[in-house]
Amino acid sequence: MKQLVVLSGKGGVGKTIITAAFAHLAGSSSVWEQTVIVDADVDAANLEFVLSPQIIHREDFQGGRIAEINQAACSGCGVCQDLCRFDAIKQMGKNEGVFIIDPIACDGCAACMYQCPGAAIAMTDQIVGECYRSTSPYGPLFHAELRPAQENSGKLVALIKQRARQLAIEEQCDLILVDGPPGIGCPVIAAASGVDLALIVVEPTVSGVSDMRRILQTIDHFGSTSIVCINKADLNQPIADQIELICQQVNIPLAGRIPYDDQVIDSIVAGEPITLFSPEARVSQELVEIWKNVSRTLEGKPEQVQNLISTSRIGITSA
Repeated sequence: MKQLVVLSGKGGVGKTIITAAFAHLAGSSSVWEQTVIVDADVDAANLEFVLSPQIIHREDFQGGRIAEINQAACSGCGVCQDLCRFDAIKQMGKNEGVFIIDPIACDGCAACMYQCPGAAIAMTDQIVGECYRSTSPYGPLFHAELRPAQENSGKLVALIKQRARQLAIEEQCDLILVDGPPGIGCPVIAAASGVDLALIVVEPTVSGVSDMRRILQTIDHFGSTSIVCINKADLNQPIADQIELICQQVNIPLAGRIPYDDQVIDSIVAGEPITLFSPEARVSQELVEIWKNVSRTLEGKPEQVQNLISTSRIGITSA
């Protein structure tokens, strides 16, 4: 069983479109027929919009704990309010000596609970999101939704990845395909943990080059293998060439260049992967070639990746 995660240094560069295409292509492959899919972007999950899943299991996700005052046991001494560094404990209106806790401001440090002379404060579990298991035309999908302004996204990503891995082991699946979160923070670390390969999606912009360097350093820190693809590459050929040169300098394979195509937007509206919606489109054909490169890298055949890149590169440049 192999694990592939699709990442980027920032959001909005096309990770989900590429992951959806890979899910479709993997399902029609003789090598990766049995694929488990994970949408690890729990702060803004949207893979479900393209894969048309049907939820078969739903459960609450408990994040951090917050403080709660037992008004019957509270003496109104105000010790808790004085020591709360987050200003989460407020006097309730004009009721002097009656205190309440703002659940949004509370950081869950429990200092008030330990210092309360009357033991009137307890820490309670907080439901901060939901996680789901769904069926889809392309395989089982594990996804989740973190509520606005909530934390512990890394913990939620780790949970759905663990569920996906358990299913993959039980059903002897060939591939776990992860649509990762953007950036380099805790959820990215959780999504990239234990993977065999990370596909880094880059846009040909100055900031895109910087974002690529950051995420490559993050993946390298954890000892995983990276491969890069450039999305909307034809919108800025000079910087796309610069990205390819950087990849050559650091010895990281370039899986290919994806051209800009308005049909991608149409496929999102239709709720289908672009490779299914318009298989004859140039963007779909390039995604097929990139998928071949990624597959060969997962199979441990990097020498075949370089040959495919050369052929694909010539085709794009001369078009």
